[in-house]
Amino acid sequence: MTGSDMTDEQALAFARERFPYSEFCLVRHWRWIDLDVSEAQRLELEKTQRMPVMLYADGVVYDSMRRWDVGDSVRTSFLSVFEEGFVFRTLNTVYLMLGDGQRKRAALETVGRIRF
Repeated sequence: MTGSDMTDEQALAFARERFPYSEFCLVRHWRWIDLDVSEAQRLELEKTQRMPVMLYADGVVYDSMRRWDVGDSVRTSFLSVFEEGFVFRTLNTVYLMLGDGQRKRAALETVGRIRF
């Protein structure tokens, strides 16, 4: 799976212009994780406009809220909207997926065990 080919500087300018009122985070070395959930769990997520997908990244480039430092790892909450092939939105943050990444499938319980 491929994210944006923008440089870090281009991505930062893009995020500031496109999402001036949203929290955003630029990430590299990411994994798109399709979660195995029950039908009941999927329906519950849909009620709140979320999908059973999370993003895990080993390389934070920039975080507008300074929750993570450069190079930190991050695991998102559930996907709300995916657009332009690299913009991963949760209910509270926009993540820009930069460079190449991987797409994986995992159980929800497995993803919950990831330690930082």
